[in-house]
Amino acid sequence: MQQLLSLLAEPNQPDRLYAALREVLAETVGYKLLTFLCVDGLTMRRVYSTLPETYPVSASKRMGPTAWGEKVLQNKEPFLGTDMDAMSWAFFDHELIASLGLGSAITVPVVYNGEALGSMNLLHEEHFYQPRHLELALPFAQFLIPAFLGHQR
Repeated sequence: MQQLLSLLAEPNQPDRLYAALREVLAETVGYKLLTFLCVDGLTMRRVYSTLPETYPVSASKRMGPTAWGEKVLQNKEPFLGTDMDAMSWAFFDHELIASLGLGSAITVPVVYNGEALGSMNLLHEEHFYQPRHLELALPFAQFLIPAFLGHQR
């Protein structure tokens, strides 16, 4: 954690932070897909992806009212989906997710000053994620606050 805090003062942000988070999340939580999404008005804009061919950076998704959006963005609660039923509930693109061999997800809202700025999203094979993985992932989302504030400029 201290290494990530020190990294925030270094130049070439947010790319250096994203690369460091990619590594530490792979080691501590595990994922097959990692994305960071920023709230941009009524849309969510992807600012980082480990699978840019399938989930490109700078792509936007219009967010209509969804149960996932209410939970993560409005109520600022993390989402833990352990199977495809949960993925279907949360994500409109669950069929694409399944086609990639993914079937569980952790989404942690990035919250600053009472506002959800976006989300940190980790996906893995079905039944991989359990509550202990969510607990491990939670503190890392807050490192994204300065980067997400920078994306709002």
